[in-house]
Amino acid sequence: MKVVIDEKIPYLKDALQCMGCDVVAKPGVRIDRNDVTDATALFVRTRTRCNKELLEGSSVRFIGTATIGYDHIDTGYCKSRGIVWKNAAGCNADAVLQYVQSVIYEWKQFVEGISIGVVGVGEIGSRVADWAAAAGMNVYRNDPPKAAQGVDGLVSLEEIAEKCDIITFHPTLERDGDYPTFHLADKRFFDSLKKCGLLINASRGEVVDNSALLVALEESKVGSVALDVWENEPEVDRGLLEKAFVATPHIAGYSAEGKLNATRMVLEGFADFVGYKEQIELVALPAPDDFNVVATCERDALLHIYSPLYDTALLKENPDKFESLRNCYKLRREPCSYKIVLK
Repeated sequence: MKVVIDEKIPYLKDALQCMGCDVVAKPGVRIDRNDVTDATALFVRTRTRCNKELLEGSSVRFIGTATIGYDHIDTGYCKSRGIVWKNAAGCNADAVLQYVQSVIYEWKQFVEGISIGVVGVGEIGSRVADWAAAAGMNVYRNDPPKAAQGVDGLVSLEEIAEKCDIITFHPTLERDGDYPTFHLADKRFFDSLKKCGLLINASRGEVVDNSALLVALEESKVGSVALDVWENEPEVDRGLLEKAFVATPHIAGYSAEGKLNATRMVLEGFADFVGYKEQIELVALPAPDDFNVVATCERDALLHIYSPLYDTALLKENPDKFESLRNCYKLRREPCSYKIVLK
């Protein structure tokens, strides 16, 4: 059985070969119709557009994306052709939480009493909100689809714009439907802000209107900006890049643990699809070199493990290398892999 994979999905090739698959590995942006014509399955990340242009006339019947998001998959087309797809929902939620924690701690030493608005409280946003509450912040949660389902404790985006010192975005990208999120943060949103000292986007670049955000920064409607995702990646707005407090090349979820989770999840989906019953063997991650972390507080411990300022400096110095910085990123480790002692 032939399968085509993005070569940057770690731990995947060996596991598929152990399952008896004939594996073709390529850079995700270079996977084309010729590659998938006689393939049964396709394993991708966000850079491979799985649509009619790629899939028409192919024998692909399963798509696994080692990502939380799936806006790069034309799900309507797949349904019409009987193609099953599987994403890795929640795979890197703890990695993105780690990123958001580090951004906030680099921005402010003490967070108790700060008001934070979390826009989108799915797998990632709910973790961010729970951590923020435990850290002593006043948390405002926004999620219109969940509100429509009767979930309690949610507020409007207008209330977040009025009351929050930090606003962090974690919705899925929806261009249509009852609750579109494309340019959710637009000029009107920025004009309504009352006290936003830090705006974070680690969801999808198009959730925030980057041109409007740059104007908001220039007019001091937003104090600081942390962007991991950008409109028109990898061609980022250089003016926005220059002014951003934190600017990273779409790597918020790039931890070794998150990548391993994603690979495991898409492999399990594929195994179910083909009826593979044997145990799937994946590598065990070794302990980090600096396994023991001794610090005086959570902030110092987390920033010892990871600070986004190094990745920011790399991107600002090499804006033309966004894609290579992303593809060659040295996967960081999550706090759960360390022994942390607070003294």
